[in-house]
Amino acid sequence: MYIIISGTVEIFFTHKNSATRLALMKKGDFFGEMALFRAKPRTATARAVMDTEMVAVESKQQLERYLIANPEFAAKMVRILADRLANTNELLISKLNEITTKEIEYQIDDK
Repeated sequence: MYIIISGTVEIFFTHKNSATRLALMKKGDFFGEMALFRAKPRTATARAVMDTEMVAVESKQQLERYLIANPEFAAKMVRILADRLANTNELLISKLNEITTKEIEYQIDDK
């Protein structure tokens, strides 16, 4: 996981040689937490778009120490993770509604 001290980082996802920007991160933002929490490979790519200084958090224990030493950041992290989860839920619901609508249209056309 990385915490941005200064600069800007673009987070993007590449699929079939097409990159989609997911976020533009700035000072105080963090990324890579999913890989740290889940001990799985990252699902997106990060690229500095200007000179950037970051703190690398390489273990859960290191993150715990950082959060204890920086309670304001801990509160911000909880808010951001909650926002990201809500956004993901909204996207999932939207896609499910889209699929359901197409399925209904298909069934109507089939009759």
